[in-house]
Amino acid sequence: MEWSRSEDGEAFVEWTREDGYATIRRRQRADGGWVVHYDRLYQAPEGSGYRRERVADLEAADELVEAWQTSDPIE
Repeated sequence: MEWSRSEDGEAFVEWTREDGYATIRRRQRADGGWVVHYDRLYQAPEGSGYRRERVADLEAADELVEAWQTSDPIE
């Protein structure tokens, strides 16, 4: 399924899945690390789900976002 960038702030970016039932948000922490959240609504055909991972740098965060966009991290 396709993803599009839906929000873009100074310290965060959010992508929304084309059906609107899931989002991925990447944000920078105050300590310089990064957090990536995957949030799937309970209305989604595959059911609700949430996952959060903390990574050390932007490159790792971007790799995680890309992985979650191609393979649902809840399944």
